[in-house]
Amino acid sequence: MDTEQSPFEKPVPTRGAVAIITNRRGDILLHLRDDLPTIAWPAHWSLLGGACDPGEDPAAAIVRELDEEAGLLLGALTELCDITDHCGSGQVITFFVARWDGDETRLPLSEGVKLQFFAPENLDMLTIPPFIRHGIDRELAGRAS
Repeated sequence: MDTEQSPFEKPVPTRGAVAIITNRRGDILLHLRDDLPTIAWPAHWSLLGGACDPGEDPAAAIVRELDEEAGLLLGALTELCDITDHCGSGQVITFFVARWDGDETRLPLSEGVKLQFFAPENLDMLTIPPFIRHGIDRELAGRAS
């Protein structure tokens, strides 16, 4: 079987999922990524999440990723939107929203440097990938309406 792609076909983008996790104060949980040249957005503050496994939908992927990366098992995840990471991985990322009022310093982080809650007014001082900031801004705009 020929696996080469026709010049008229676009490759199917890989999928991913991230979660905007807020606490009762409205702070947003961010994840400082490792500073490795082999990953997308090294040394950037991002959201917990990752790529979908083959055949896995974004809703299942975010539940798996939150558990694998930080031991988080959240009951209610609400789908917010899809955004493409045009400047990094090229993935179509599904954003989910959830609330968690725990202590992020006690989570068993399995990758990355650290987790920290930030007040929305302090996000401008951080280095955040543009597509992640766009998703966060959409969530914040929804709060205001």
